[in-house]
Amino acid sequence: MTKLDINIIQKLFQKRLPDSHKGSHGHALIIAGSKSKMGAAIICAKASLRAGAGLVTVNIPKKERLTIFTAIPEAMIEFREEKNNWEKYNTVAIGPGIGTDKSAKSLLKLVFANVNLPVVFDADALNLLAENQEQLLNLPQKSILTPHAKEFDRLFGNHKSESERRHTAITKAKELQLIIVLKGHKTFITNGEESFENSTGNSGLAKGGSGDVLTGIISAFLAQGYEPLQAAILGVFLHGLAADITLETQSTESMLITDVIENLGQAFKKIQN
Repeated sequence: MTKLDINIIQKLFQKRLPDSHKGSHGHALIIAGSKSKMGAAIICAKASLRAGAGLVTVNIPKKERLTIFTAIPEAMIEFREEKNNWEKYNTVAIGPGIGTDKSAKSLLKLVFANVNLPVVFDADALNLLAENQEQLLNLPQKSILTPHAKEFDRLFGNHKSESERRHTAITKAKELQLIIVLKGHKTFITNGEESFENSTGNSGLAKGGSGDVLTGIISAFLAQGYEPLQAAILGVFLHGLAADITLETQSTESMLITDVIENLGQAFKKIQN
């Protein structure tokens, strides 16, 4: 297992070319939000834009469109009720705030039927996968699962310790040809062959919305053409680094997840110096 540090990150990170344009940095589709959970969609999409995606489209219920228009005008919208062409996207993330009702289940089936790219599965998407575990065999190769401990246990059975979860994560990542990001105090990332432990972050991230930010960041790196394992490594490290920078002006108690998003710029500057 390799412990992540800034030297590893600097070797992976690719600076934007001066003559690049929005098309150079990919188009991410964020499938997120529902009637009572639009905050998850906003947080995820904003994090994706802050992490460098050239274009971000949010797939939401049509009734909630004003929420996105008001909160994040930089994002585009497609309506969940309409037939959508997902071939134009460079990556897809699904889960934050979508719920686990029949419509959410149908949405997940649409992803399986229409997306061949690696997909980021988080939050409610993981809970839906846990309810129908046969679907794990149908995930696009090199997709990224981002469970916290409870979500991980729903997917792969109860574990007594973090070390047990890590062992299972390695086994399942290799078996299913996935990247697993086991979120926690020292987030663990594995593709079954290589494993990494994060060294950034603090307990200020122990709040709702933190995972939505991480999903947005990882999706941005995928959209920009990074390999899935690289996207996961960069996303986890920068997510934690932005949280550490936030402690310069906030405490772990007062930190908001939106503060972390606003400090992503400082995190990028730090790894580029």
